[in-house]
Amino acid sequence: MQIRANGNPVSERSRFLLQFVVPAFAAVLMVAAVLAGLIVVAAGKADQVATENQQNLLATVLQQRIDATAHDQEGVTVWDDALLQVRAPVPDLAWIDSNLGTWMASYHRLDEIFVLSASGEPIYGMQAGHVVGPAEFDSELRSIAMPLLAKVHAAMARPGTAAPKNTRMLTPGAIDLGVVGSRPAIVSAKPIVSDSGEVVQRAGTEPIHLAIRYLDGAFLQELAMSYALQDAHFRIDRPADVSGIVPLRDDGGQTFGYLSWEPFRPGTLLIKRVLPLSILSLVLVCGVLAVLLRHIRRSILAREASETQAQHLAFHDTLTGLPNRMMFDDRLAHELAAADAQGRSVALLYLDLDGFKGVNDTLGHPAGDELIQAVGARLQAVIRSTDLVARIGGDEFAIIQTGVRSPAEVEVLCLRLIEVIDEPFAVSGTQARVGVSIGIAIGPADAGNRAELARKADIALYESKAAGKGRFLFFAPAMDASIQGRKQIENDLRLAVDAGDQLEVYYQPLFSPESGAITGAEALLRWHHPEKGLISPALFVPIAEQTGQITQIGEWVLEQACRDAGDWPIGSVAVNVSAVQLRDPHFANRALSILKEASFPPERLEVELTETSLIENAAGCDVNLKILRAAGVRVALDDFGTGYSSFSHLQALSVDRLKIDRSFVSGIGSGNDGRAIISAIMDLARASGLKVTAEGVETAEQQRFLSGIGCNSLQGYLLARPMPAHEMRLALAQPAST
Repeated sequence: MQIRANGNPVSERSRFLLQFVVPAFAAVLMVAAVLAGLIVVAAGKADQVATENQQNLLATVLQQRIDATAHDQEGVTVWDDALLQVRAPVPDLAWIDSNLGTWMASYHRLDEIFVLSASGEPIYGMQAGHVVGPAEFDSELRSIAMPLLAKVHAAMARPGTAAPKNTRMLTPGAIDLGVVGSRPAIVSAKPIVSDSGEVVQRAGTEPIHLAIRYLDGAFLQELAMSYALQDAHFRIDRPADVSGIVPLRDDGGQTFGYLSWEPFRPGTLLIKRVLPLSILSLVLVCGVLAVLLRHIRRSILAREASETQAQHLAFHDTLTGLPNRMMFDDRLAHELAAADAQGRSVALLYLDLDGFKGVNDTLGHPAGDELIQAVGARLQAVIRSTDLVARIGGDEFAIIQTGVRSPAEVEVLCLRLIEVIDEPFAVSGTQARVGVSIGIAIGPADAGNRAELARKADIALYESKAAGKGRFLFFAPAMDASIQGRKQIENDLRLAVDAGDQLEVYYQPLFSPESGAITGAEALLRWHHPEKGLISPALFVPIAEQTGQITQIGEWVLEQACRDAGDWPIGSVAVNVSAVQLRDPHFANRALSILKEASFPPERLEVELTETSLIENAAGCDVNLKILRAAGVRVALDDFGTGYSSFSHLQALSVDRLKIDRSFVSGIGSGNDGRAIISAIMDLARASGLKVTAEGVETAEQQRFLSGIGCNSLQGYLLARPMPAHEMRLALAQPAST
């Protein structure tokens, strides 16, 4: 049968095509077109979601970096010593460089650092790890810094608002973003203030620590590697394309540039791969839709994962992955509240690594970071799932131990922690060893609030390290009094140094065994406290070493001894030098400058060091000793026989004289006779070509024995007590007694 169309006969096949296939094909094409449109729209949405995700993540990381910059500065700006050094009439630039510059640049990776006076004039500057002059604080940087300085001073001067609302910050600060030398940068200003409140500073006139951290270069490279950002760079103008951007705005809200990158576009990538296949076969349209839906779901999951990652970054340490201080403080407050309500106890453990600085200085900061990561992993492996370990500082960790029923449970954990940290670490192709000291406070017994419990755990940690390190101590009320006592001595000693009339140098003569004449003298520091009287050097010298005051005090003693003994008719004057001073790379040059200014011959100076401190710090002291000896200064080893005494050590050390410790001298003629030990020391000295001084001579029998075995000089109360300079001059004027 045939039919007609437009007067022409039409076959059944043609009619079928016209009535069914063509409409069906058109419908399929329409469906395909709709599906294709959906694919394009969905792909665009996926691209948009991915781009927004990366933008949000980068904005979060940028804000964290801004916050971290100010927080990092407070490690050195809230510090009595820093305020005193910067405010000094002649600032100690070497001290400022070591503590406010080099340490911040190397450990916190700041790009530029300036220390400014209250008026904004540069006292010290560092760029790219090198000290620079005031000229580098140019007009461009000044235009950014001065408004920040004004804001900080205004905040500090405003009554009742000196403490910031953000409990993580100790002092107000001012931060801005801007262009420094055509580079985008974070510029943060923090006031340098007293941590004890004992150093008086008129509010609003504080010196300023200015930190600059660039947002391009290494920062962008780190972001690109961590978050797979393609072609990340800084640009002044807004890109015309749809590249990912994060605008950079200064404190006034003005946009001065953009962080730009080529965002990951999962939808566009999908179209490029799937659409050609869709054109070849409409049958795969449903499959393509399924693939698209799957990719959309993945994009949503990826966005959720990124948001989770951003949340993780806000509450976790980026180096170790452990909770940071913010999360730790929140958890501790929660556990304390729960323990108080349920009648339970919670232990707070503060941990500080022993010997970490040596590893960091010897092997470098990358090795130090690797060691910190390994320590965090070991700590995490020791604690229970109900406990929490966090990194709260450079080499400081903290642990919350919950459900504590007795101190014995805490002791078991501490012993295990000390054991696992004591095992060697594989770092940078070598083995490194550190220890750990632990301070413990129990809540709510020791304190019911987070801040007070943390303070007491910190006090216990301090006492643990002072007791010899590698141990743990529970907080006890007596510790608080001890800390306050040491703090009082530290503050009083600083005032004594400033006053200039409380410290005095005494001299104890050295006598020839043969002639009885005075051949030398040892300079000894005395502190006449206006209220407490004479304070023993054994009490205040260790505190001066811990706080760094020993450097200034030691140089003052050397200068005073050179002035006093310049015209004395004796061979040498001995001055005690701390290992802390000898580790200062500038000590030898400053000592030689003092000798030159006083016209005191280097050959007449003898520096005394204890045997234990010299050997334990040999690597750091060796350079200074070589410089001093090359100039003619002689070196004496004090308290010999109480430490590492051996012929091999004497051969390795650059010394000229041994001083036999008074503990052996006092044994002469007693039940615990020291004659044999002293004779052995004399044999060791003769074999090494060294002179020998015996100290602590208090009886005639001791004097006769020491003279008889060949000691080069004698010192002790039998012969003469330490005396002021004017009495020493009178003693030198007296005829020698044999």
